[in-house]
Amino acid sequence: MSNTKTFAKVNEAPTLFNVVIGIFAILIVILFLILPLGLIMKEAFGKGLKVWFGSIAEADTLAAIRLTLLTTAIVVPLNTVFGIIMAWALAKFSFKGRTFLISLIDMPFAVSPIVAGLIFILLLGPRNGWFGPWLESHGIHLVFSTAGIVIATLFVTFPFVARELIPLMREQGSEEEQAALSLGAKPWQMFWKVTLPNIKWGLLYGVILCTARSIGEFGAVSVVSGHIRGETNTLPLHVEILYNEYSFTAAFAAASILSLVAVVTIVLKSLLERRINKGG
Repeated sequence: MSNTKTFAKVNEAPTLFNVVIGIFAILIVILFLILPLGLIMKEAFGKGLKVWFGSIAEADTLAAIRLTLLTTAIVVPLNTVFGIIMAWALAKFSFKGRTFLISLIDMPFAVSPIVAGLIFILLLGPRNGWFGPWLESHGIHLVFSTAGIVIATLFVTFPFVARELIPLMREQGSEEEQAALSLGAKPWQMFWKVTLPNIKWGLLYGVILCTARSIGEFGAVSVVSGHIRGETNTLPLHVEILYNEYSFTAAFAAASILSLVAVVTIVLKSLLERRINKGG
């Protein structure tokens, strides 16, 4: 009888523990995710849709949105191509320096975005940068311009696609590609008909993360942008400026766009994870 009671208590303990952990996890989600998001939406739409649309329709806000979308439209395709190439080389082939390259890919994760922006200032700054004066003398303006924002965002978001594809390609191996080549397929045909279908969900997953980070990047862009209102301010930088000027409604209206992007990213990420887990 005592053994039965002991066994019952052992079985009850994990259940109680799981309930406590589950409640604790829900509280964290509510406090740190749902509540802040709800407050942003409350402040953004608190004075009505007309005020929200009026805040979004301001010239500087529209310019910030356009610059953010332009930067994302340039950065994401480039990092997608770079990521596929790097993942292909590192997952399918063995060569000297391979481990070093894999570590190098993670550098943007290890380096603070502020430090990354400062590095570009030291390299490309128009006055004291290593290459800046030469570039300026040839009419090439990289820092405090759209080009500088694109370069900084490229650096910060580079690992996302590659890091999603490298373990996936390693797991898949190269047998199917070798079989396609042995049957007479050209390298380009092999990529489109064999490799790409096998990595499509992992690739899309990396692209979604890269897009979200490109839209929301603040640190590196803040350093290299110069904060020229209406010209080099992306949407996150514009939110900061509006908030510092006590334009709270306009700031939260702009922030609500970034919040909606975050929500869409989470939803798409969850759907893709479900599809990948099902083996689709």
